[in-house]
Amino acid sequence: MKVSYHGHSVVKIETNENTILIDPFITGNGNCDLDASTVKADVILLTHGHNDHVGDTVDIAKRNDSFVVAPFELATYLGFKGLNTHPMHIGGAHEFDFGKVKLTQAFHGSAYTEEENQQIVYTGMPTGILFTYEGKTLFHAGDTGLFSDMKLIGERNDIDLAFLPIGDNFTMGPEDASVAAEWLQAKQVVPIHYNTFPLIEQDGQAFANSLSSGMGKVMEVGESTEL
Repeated sequence: MKVSYHGHSVVKIETNENTILIDPFITGNGNCDLDASTVKADVILLTHGHNDHVGDTVDIAKRNDSFVVAPFELATYLGFKGLNTHPMHIGGAHEFDFGKVKLTQAFHGSAYTEEENQQIVYTGMPTGILFTYEGKTLFHAGDTGLFSDMKLIGERNDIDLAFLPIGDNFTMGPEDASVAAEWLQAKQVVPIHYNTFPLIEQDGQAFANSLSSGMGKVMEVGESTEL
């Protein structure tokens, strides 16, 4: 499968049959190279309900008739908006025709802010995503702080590529993310959720350099890798 990074926490996975988007925050994301009005997505995977992760999900899904996989409350909320959703929850896994998805815990919040109503809608627990296709496993940690069960995730899964937030303030900073990377023991670790806003400005290359030799990799916006 081909995996590409598109700024903030946006990841695209392309298999022989499907295009999958994770957390498609495109509009309002100055670091994203995708166009929300034209991007293709057969499947959308969401880690949690914050606006900078749900992003353009509704518009993209309606235009493409995308299948949306999300934590239960978020899936229900998006179902009310007319999307075709599949609810999951932490610890649960499911074999889809496009690959296997398992949700892990994440320590963060999860709510969608409706600015026009000045209302915050609860969208369940935040999660990370383990995605496996043809024997290769990708881990997208979502937004999270450091937690010791990352060791367990690393022990129980042979992770080829991990995406970890390093922005600090809202998530792990680089120091904690370095510990997470060592615990997960992924073959390659890519920093995400940084440099989108002034509050989360970080040096991605310095983070990559802090990891065990060859483990850290900075993916530029639009860059892809094959698994």
